[in-house]
Order: sequence, then C-alpha cells, then structure tokens
Amino acid sequence: MNNYSKAPAGVVGFHGYSGAELVQILSRHPRVEPVLLEHRESDDRPRPLHAARPKRLACTAESVKSAGLAVVFLATPADASMKLAPEMLQIGAKVIDLSGAFRLGTAENFKRWYQEPHTAPSLLAEAAYGLPEFCRSRISPARLIANPGCYPTAANLALRPLVHAGVIERESGIVCDAKSGVSGAGRKPSLKTSFCEVSENFSAYAIFEHRHVPEILRTSGLEESELSFTAQLLPLDRGILETIYFRTRASADDLLEIYRRAYAEEPFVRLYAPGHAPDVHSVARTNFCDLGVACSAGRAVVIAAIDNLGKGAAGQAVQNMNLALGFEETAGLL
Repeated sequence: MNNYSKAPAGVVGFHGYSGAELVQILSRHPRVEPVLLEHRESDDRPRPLHAARPKRLACTAESVKSAGLAVVFLATPADASMKLAPEMLQIGAKVIDLSGAFRLGTAENFKRWYQEPHTAPSLLAEAAYGLPEFCRSRISPARLIANPGCYPTAANLALRPLVHAGVIERESGIVCDAKSGVSGAGRKPSLKTSFCEVSENFSAYAIFEHRHVPEILRTSGLEESELSFTAQLLPLDRGILETIYFRTRASADDLLEIYRRAYAEEPFVRLYAPGHAPDVHSVARTNFCDLGVACSAGRAVVIAAIDNLGKGAAGQAVQNMNLALGFEETAGLL
C-alpha cells in the first residue's frame, strides 16, 4: 500500500450507535476508508455521515474477500459476533469485535455472565483483549481483538496501576460507582431507555450481575469479593463517569505519581492535579480517559471519565485497528 492509497475497513452494525460512531471516525482517518457491511434487512437507513457516502456491501465472506478488506469491525450483539468472526477470520480479515463475545477468556466465564453457551469457544484463547495501555504487545499481531466494554475501560485505567503498586487496602474493599449515558445501552428500543423513563430520572441496574464485572477483575487483578460495582443510567446521550472509593495510606501526590509513571507515554490518558476532577464534558467525542484523585484521612477517591462511544467503544476500536495494521496509534483520533 503506497502513501496515497487507503485500506478498506468493513463495519458491521453501522446502524447502531457504536457502529455509526465508527463510520464517522473512519471517514476522517488518513489511512483507511469505511465500507458498510449489511448483515440484516432493515428499513432503517443510517444518517448522512459525510459528503461521499461509504461503499456498501453484503456482509458475506465472499464480498469481504473480493473487496480486500483489511479489517472488519463487528458492532453487533454477542451472538452475531460469534457467528461472523470465524467467517471473517477464515478468509484472512482481521476482526475487531465490539461485543462481549470474546472478552472473558473461557466458555465457562461467558456462560456465567451472559447466561448462554459460547458458540465459537475455540477463538476465546486466541482473542487479544483490546485495552492498548496494558495489552499493546498482544494487540499488534492479533487476528481477533476483543474491544473492551466501556465501564471496564474506565475502571481498569483507574485501578490497575494502583492495584499493581500495592497502595490499595484491598481487604477494606473497593467501591466503583459507575454512571453512563443512555447510548451505552444500544439503539434497540426498550422501555428502560425510552425518553419518559430516562428523562428527569437516575437509576441503578444489574446490581452484582453486570456483564462488565469480569473484565474489570481479569485486567485489574482484583478478586470478585474485593470489588463492589454498580452501574447507573444517567439522562445523557453519552459519557461515563466512575467514582471509585478505597482505603489507602498513600497521599494524592503518591497516587498521581503512580499514574504518571504508568501513563507517561500514553497518548489517551490525561491526569488532573490532586483535588481536581474530570467530568463527562471534558471527554465528550474524544478517545481520552481523564483521571482525577483526592485523598483524606486514609480514604481515596479516583474519578475516571470517558466517552462511552469514544474510548469506551468506537474510538478504542480504531486505536486497536491502528496497532493491528501498523498505523500511527493516534491516527484519526486526535
């Protein structure tokens, strides 16, 4: 590929919020061009994305192979991803899956948290977990990348450096109070996410049973008994704010120094001075994760903010694509 050609990148599920966000990011990417892959009949047409409409193809192995797609993004439910990923891998395309189909490592873990059997278990061990700040060496050569969930992305970027540094008093427990905009629930209509249910409201859901919990545990190194995670729905279209509480003997400056060492070379993690906290506006429509810390009398609070459609989904998927295809990691994202 010369400096003037662009690699075609297929997007399955472009009707959804994460898929549409992917197409928008890829449309301004200097090295790739999006191709819309239709995998189901729908009367719903995507909104205009830019002046030149992306090419559309049937989502079949034959059309993907004929078009020479370098990578296929699956912005689909887990059951669709389990069906499509093996087909795309077989014809030589790299796959970046935005569902939870390949994140949990084993079929047993998947069945426990998703309440259904895994239909492509042979791929679970192969899939690279796509959190670049911790998994970059596995992502670059991978054929299959499991894009992380939005809540675990923020939680693990906040927790893992501190857990590994040993500054959290784990026996006292860790509380992760996580709040998300409504787009995190996807575009499929439901009573829970309808306007009248969400507007002027604030609610918790999936208490102790959220599917993102095992991702946090696997990456952070915590045990299930050490973490209390609660997801809550905000009356916003997008954005995640996680407030994480724990006991520590470290100062705010100590915690900030741990983060500085961990993220000194990371382009998408931004740190706030002690006592200052990020908010959802600071990360809206970006691929950044912003972190703020505060400590008092042996107690610590870490605030993590991301855009659930950016660093929590489509932005991070493009970051993973850049690594997998050998592009500048920040291409199309800054």
